[in-house]
Amino acid sequence: MPGAVCQDPRFIGADGITFYFHGKKDKDFCLVTDNNIHINGHFIGKRNKNMGRDFTWVQSIGVLFDNHKLQISAQKTSIWNENNDRISITVDGENIYLPEYEGANWQSSTLLITRIHDTNNIIVEVENLFKITAKVVPITKEESRIHNYGITDDDCFAHLDLKFKFFALSDEVDGVLGQTYKSDYVSKVKMGVLMPVMGGDNKFMSANSFATDCSVAKFKGSSRDNGSSLNMELPSLNCQSGLNGRGVVCKK
Repeated sequence: MPGAVCQDPRFIGADGITFYFHGKKDKDFCLVTDNNIHINGHFIGKRNKNMGRDFTWVQSIGVLFDNHKLQISAQKTSIWNENNDRISITVDGENIYLPEYEGANWQSSTLLITRIHDTNNIIVEVENLFKITAKVVPITKEESRIHNYGITDDDCFAHLDLKFKFFALSDEVDGVLGQTYKSDYVSKVKMGVLMPVMGGDNKFMSANSFATDCSVAKFKGSSRDNGSSLNMELPSLNCQSGLNGRGVVCKK
C-alpha cells in the first residue's frame, strides 16, 4: 500500500506504485524534503560481484524539523536476539534512553518518543507535522539464502523498517519517497517488470544524515506555516517483520 520504504529498499509511493531505490552502501539519500521537514536515509549494504549494484538497506534516518535534529538508527549487530534493544535515538546530539518496556516514553516541548514494544520498536511524533514508526529488524539466514545476500555471522545487517505519516506537506515536497506525494506526480519507473527501479542517485545523494545539499532540497527551517496542511492518510502496507501501516519503509 502507498507511502512505504521496505527492505532492499522497496518503496511504495503515495500513488500506490511499488518501486525499488537501491542507492549505494555507506551513502546518504534524501527520502523526503519540504519547507518544514527534511529526512535523509543512511544506506548500508553489501556488494554483489555478479550484479551492477549493491544490496542495500536503510540503517538510519536523520530528520530535520524546526531547529531540531532527530536521528534514529539500527545498531550494528552480529547475532540477532529480538530481546536485545538495538535501536538508537538522538535528539539535537543528545542520546535518548528509554526504559525497555512497552509504553515507556520521552517527551520534550515538541517531540514525543514512545516504545510500542519492549525493544526495537518506537513511535516518534511531532504534533501537526509527522509521526514515524521505526522498527529494527535483521536480515535472517533464510532471507540471505533466498536472495543470495551473502550475510555472515559477524553482521546481520540490522536495519530499519519505517512507517511515515505526514500532516503538513506542501506540493513542493520532493525526495525519493516525498516526490510521490505531489498532486501532479507521474511515476518515473518502468511498469510491468519484476523489479521497477527508481533512478536518480545523484539527484538525491546527500553529504551526511543531516545535510540539505541534494539538488532537490526544499527545507527552510523553523516555519511550519508554509505547508498546505494536507493530511496524508494513505492505505496501509504490511511488512514481513510485522510492521504495518501507512508510509512504510521495510523489506521485500
